[in-house]
Amino acid sequence: MTPHETPPPDDAPGAPAEGAAAAPPADASAELIAIKADRDDLYDRLLRKTAEFENYRKRVERERQDLRDRAAADLLGDLLPLVDDFERALRVETPSEAEAYRKGVDLIYRQLLDLLEKRGVRPIETTGVTFDPHLHQAVMHEPSPDHPDGAVIQELRRGYMLGNRLLRPALVKVAKA
Repeated sequence: MTPHETPPPDDAPGAPAEGAAAAPPADASAELIAIKADRDDLYDRLLRKTAEFENYRKRVERERQDLRDRAAADLLGDLLPLVDDFERALRVETPSEAEAYRKGVDLIYRQLLDLLEKRGVRPIETTGVTFDPHLHQAVMHEPSPDHPDGAVIQELRRGYMLGNRLLRPALVKVAKA
């Protein structure tokens, strides 16, 4: 229709009736259904990829935390022989002229223990407890009428825990009935 032509009257054949909506062609509704199905499929894929990415992010964060914990445990475990050496040095009798040095060594030893404690390292209780193979390593068995069978009699080397993780087992002497 050109701009100079007049529109056909409403009652002309082929003109839509007043108030009646034009019915969409059959192929348009099939196309709409296909588009909605495609949209739903894409939305489902988006949700799955989002969940996969969130799981990946959490897994990577757990792995990083485990790596940090292992590195910290390795470093703290490497410091434990120093603690042992300080304890041996402090058990030795010193002459009165070396008392200032002994106090200095004791100060350094206490600082090292404080550092380990701040990092969550704690000693394993041994004397008077029942032998636990998860925490103790028996290096000697000794008959003892004063102790029940399987009781720890003496600690030969202190063991340490880092949180709930064993850093180093305690070397102990165990009573034998």
